[in-house]
Amino acid sequence: MNHLTYHEKFSPEEFESQYNLRLGRPDYEETVIPDWMARSEAARGRLSCTLDVRYGEGEKQKFDVYSCGSNEAATLLYFHGGYWQRGDKSVYSFLAAPFVDAGVNVVVVGYDLCPVVTLTQISEQSREAVAAVYRRADEFGINRKRIAVMGHSAGGHITEMMMATDWQLHSTDLPKNLIAAGIPISPLSLLEPVRLTAGLNAGIRMDEAEAESQSPMLNHPPITNAPQLVVVGGAETDEFHRQAQMYFDAFSNTERAMEIYFVPGVDHFDELNVLADTQSPFFEKSLAIIS
Repeated sequence: MNHLTYHEKFSPEEFESQYNLRLGRPDYEETVIPDWMARSEAARGRLSCTLDVRYGEGEKQKFDVYSCGSNEAATLLYFHGGYWQRGDKSVYSFLAAPFVDAGVNVVVVGYDLCPVVTLTQISEQSREAVAAVYRRADEFGINRKRIAVMGHSAGGHITEMMMATDWQLHSTDLPKNLIAAGIPISPLSLLEPVRLTAGLNAGIRMDEAEAESQSPMLNHPPITNAPQLVVVGGAETDEFHRQAQMYFDAFSNTERAMEIYFVPGVDHFDELNVLADTQSPFFEKSLAIIS
């Protein structure tokens, strides 16, 4: 069945069950988020970090830099999820810890949220963040030639959008091959199904035109052949599997090394706990493509 039309088979109720994933995790607010926040606070206390570096005029346009102590090391930029309307970079500091310990510099990026800004503006803010990290690399002891991008859920969409960015068109001082690797985790590659999920789109306020214009599958194919690791939780919904698979199927080729990895037995949220486990194949695969 065609990846781009399959979503038309769903009823409104089915869209909610497929995409509004918090409905399936009643412990999200009481357990998942508090656990991530506690681990993130501990990470900020232990790691060498520079917090709240402003890269734009928006309230949340700030990033946190976590240093491994080497300016020759690879640098990982992480974009959080939350359907472009929730979340904060401070919740995800815990993901920096295993990579810093493994000798990677990490930048956790914040961005303004819908409906204060549009999804289109979030894509542009994300480009501003990547450009700022590149331009200010010396200031933070970062190797600007070894920048990788990773994001989860909405952040996976952002990652795909960054892989599709013509950086020289964005700004003439940026190199064409600015990004060395990409890791979209549970990405949203086609946005029309999200627009049709009423419980989610009430906050995003995305119309049909924006859903089309901001879909990697329709208008933003990768323009770089930098390697990518596309990831989805093994226990995620069929639609999240489809969102990852369609991107991999469309854009993997002999010139662009791409792997799709299914994290065994975990849902949309627990896959991040697996990522933070340095003994997991997910972490090992991520570290390998970054390094």
